[in-house]
Amino acid sequence: MTRRFLPATAAVCALLLVAAAPVGEPAFAPVQPELLAMPGSLSNAWADFDNDGDLDMAVSLKSGEIRLYRNERGVLASAGAGLGLPTSGGEFRAISWGDYDGDGWLDLLAGSSLPEKPTAVFRNQAGKSFVNVADGIGLTLMGRASRQNNWVDYDNDGDVDLFATDRVGPNKLYRNDGGKFSQVFADAGPTGARSTVGACWLDYDKDGDLDLFLANQSGKTDSLWRNDGTAFVDVAPQLGMENAGRKSNQGGVGCAVGDYDNDGNLDLFVPNYGRNTLWRGSGDGRFANTAAAVGVDLDNEAVGAAWGDYDNDGFPDLSVMSYAGPPGQQVPRNSLFHNEGGKGFRKVLIQGGPLDVGDHGVAWADFDRDGDVDLSVTKGYTAVGGHYLFRNLLPAGQARQSLQVSVLDAKGRYTQAGAEVRVYGAGGKLLGTGQVSTGGGYGSQGATPVHFGLPGARQVTVEVTFMSATGRKVQRVARVDVAAYAGKVLVIRRGV
Repeated sequence: MTRRFLPATAAVCALLLVAAAPVGEPAFAPVQPELLAMPGSLSNAWADFDNDGDLDMAVSLKSGEIRLYRNERGVLASAGAGLGLPTSGGEFRAISWGDYDGDGWLDLLAGSSLPEKPTAVFRNQAGKSFVNVADGIGLTLMGRASRQNNWVDYDNDGDVDLFATDRVGPNKLYRNDGGKFSQVFADAGPTGARSTVGACWLDYDKDGDLDLFLANQSGKTDSLWRNDGTAFVDVAPQLGMENAGRKSNQGGVGCAVGDYDNDGNLDLFVPNYGRNTLWRGSGDGRFANTAAAVGVDLDNEAVGAAWGDYDNDGFPDLSVMSYAGPPGQQVPRNSLFHNEGGKGFRKVLIQGGPLDVGDHGVAWADFDRDGDVDLSVTKGYTAVGGHYLFRNLLPAGQARQSLQVSVLDAKGRYTQAGAEVRVYGAGGKLLGTGQVSTGGGYGSQGATPVHFGLPGARQVTVEVTFMSATGRKVQRVARVDVAAYAGKVLVIRRGV
């Protein structure tokens, strides 16, 4: 795929950024800064809302506005207020894309961070407009301070349910029945009150249903709720994952699922107020904290985190949003950790540098479809901020050494969050493992393809593990020509 020219202002910034970058720091260029630099930028969420084949960006602002940017071949344009999204009002601290009604168009949930204001669910009208249906489907969620929302099929019945964290009260889990929602497990299991901020779903015990990790603030312990179908059991204490002994100003703030050492087992990074945690999965339902051993256990006020192989070397790197300073005067203290072959991480982001600008939401998304993942962050504190987007400037040949996989259900709908994707090379060698994202980070979410850097690979086999009521179901696509998918997405439908 031919790499597109940058707009003039972005091109100048790109040259300055590359020239200023120290040895080892990756080359990224700011995208349309005059459009995206605005104060009070809270949440960022990426998805193809208009089904035209590229990723669009939604952002929530402190003013109550939800700004949607339509992506036109790598150029973002505000979709305008005429789509039915709010331009003022409350404060939506977490926005999340999911096809709640199963019509093939991604809808947008906006969780209110102000308990006196309702959550909104904007039903997607065939990519042309949105209408708030929260009241009619049972999802106004009054009295809640939102930080994360997960659209997941926890009961394996084929539609997406909703888990809603609460910073000030009990979490809530809602079952989807024909597009209407009813609360389940009220005040029991994962819906207890623990000042929850981050929530990640993954099948840690490999029994075919999604379990739930919760990152909890204000000195509360973290939890890992094993999904037993009719009940949830917190197994964090027996696995040593509760992170006990925190001070009242410490806690988990988000979570990010990935396989940092390419052993086929999902790992879990938890950004903390305090020292970060990296839970390495052993494959037998146990985890070990390797954060100190691999160099990511910073003592910080970390908020959002996301895995993304930005240099396509086959090992996922880690972006972490953190800040320092008193309220109203916070300054970014972000980290970008380069994965050194699964054995450790090297911090490549310079403090105060061009990429050190976010304070909460972070996501990797190949918005320009050139094969490398670009970096999307938000800065909501202080009078200067924005929802910054940085284009990855990998050389074209290196950018094309990748594969992006979109996992859908049999009807072509985005309902398979939590499914696992593995890529194998010659001789059956495992090249990488990823998960269809369930959300997890503070103020960030996306319905995006799973990205794999595949240096030197020409032909691969892609394996998807789906969840089901009768266990894990594996589906394979053999002899995938990597070069043939440059600038494209490999779509795998369940059961097809």
